[in-house]
Amino acid sequence: MPQVNGKYKPDMKADRTPDNEEVAAERAKDFRPVDRGFTMADAVAEANRCLDCKKPQCVQGCPVNIDIPHFIEKIRQGDFGGGLDIIHEESMLPSVCGRVCPQENQCEGHCILNKKGKAIAIGQLERFLGDNAGELAHEPEVKPSNGKKVAVVGSGPSGIACAGELAKNGYDVTVFEAFFTGGGVLTYGIPEFRLPKAIVKREIDGLKDLGVKFEYNSVVGRITDAKELFEEQGFDAMFLGVGAGLPRFLNVPGENLPGVFCANEYLTRVNLMKAENFPKFDTPTKHGKNVVVFGGGNVAMDAARTALRLGADKVTLAYRRTEAEMPARRAELHHAKQEGVKVMELVSPVEFIADEKGFVSKVRLQKMELGEPDASGRRRPHAVANSEFDIPCDVAVTAIGTFANPFPKLAADVELNKWGYIETDENGHTSNPKVWAGGDIVTGAATVILAMGAGKKAAHSMMTALEGDGAPATEEKADAVEA
Repeated sequence: MPQVNGKYKPDMKADRTPDNEEVAAERAKDFRPVDRGFTMADAVAEANRCLDCKKPQCVQGCPVNIDIPHFIEKIRQGDFGGGLDIIHEESMLPSVCGRVCPQENQCEGHCILNKKGKAIAIGQLERFLGDNAGELAHEPEVKPSNGKKVAVVGSGPSGIACAGELAKNGYDVTVFEAFFTGGGVLTYGIPEFRLPKAIVKREIDGLKDLGVKFEYNSVVGRITDAKELFEEQGFDAMFLGVGAGLPRFLNVPGENLPGVFCANEYLTRVNLMKAENFPKFDTPTKHGKNVVVFGGGNVAMDAARTALRLGADKVTLAYRRTEAEMPARRAELHHAKQEGVKVMELVSPVEFIADEKGFVSKVRLQKMELGEPDASGRRRPHAVANSEFDIPCDVAVTAIGTFANPFPKLAADVELNKWGYIETDENGHTSNPKVWAGGDIVTGAATVILAMGAGKKAAHSMMTALEGDGAPATEEKADAVEA
């Protein structure tokens, strides 16, 4: 650790430590992780670039408020277990967040070094500790049981964060998950090459070590509901983290043809059900040779890169705006293009066309042009008259967004907005005094770390409400207080 007069002095001349990526042409042939992560030497060198700011902006950019300068300091000192302990105070998912969070818009985006060069690789450092320091860290402190039970519906990022925070504070937590395994979108939505499923399992196992129980194949809203959980099973409160995974469709002719998938189905078949290894595993999927993916977000990138790994000769990413307007992380777009995905800008599908056997064989596209900015601040695309043309396509994947999952109203009596998302206050409290919610089912599709932040905030709000007589405030109690 560089020092002057016994005090730490950052290495101002060092460049940002490069990522250890697999060769693009080779990694695109299988599902190996794209990035091998930092070595110990890489991590220490990168930590030595940190300015150790007196007023660190990076913490403000972190939705779960990890003490970033402190864990980086521990890396400089070689105390990797201590660094992971610091992260665990706020997050139980360092290996996940280090891989998939948009650090460039959050912690790293706020790093002071952006003004003079390149930000500290905070995500890589967090991942390094999560991947390598598990046996060196202390078990998170768990408070004695307080006798209160909480049901968490959904084991995605918001549910996991809420469950972990509650368990550390002495609550008896059960997570109800509709699928046969945990992780939610971390498992079914993000491919192995970006987030290995073993990593998700390891971090969920860490929650089990805290005492969190998981009930899989349990669809709350179908086989049970809030009334039964509260009145018959003795739960004191509920958190709804059921996500927003209902596909949004193009609504164009031919969209129901064989070979046309929504991204949710396409990725779930591979990520969760191992369709790439059919018939070793029972789930099939079509391995197209000319694949077209519609969309410009991270899900579209995941679908396009998955198609390459399933053996496609050509994968085209078709987007109705330009690359500059794509909401995907720049790193994901960069990786996709490195691997051979072709980007086709300013086009929109108007029809899928079948071959003589009834399978999709080509897609008719219409050229677009950009007009004035819309509500999102991006320029609105408009169709160019008489500009249609066809391209070959034996598999098409639509990745144009999602709607709210339809389970909240079935699971609990809570108010929804006009789009079907749950209405909450700033702390995740719903109209039902015993129910909180967070993540995509409240905000719409967002990032993993924002969902985690919502889960943590809801957990603390819940704990405040459950203090005292052991039950959340009811409308009758509120009326009595006002009287």
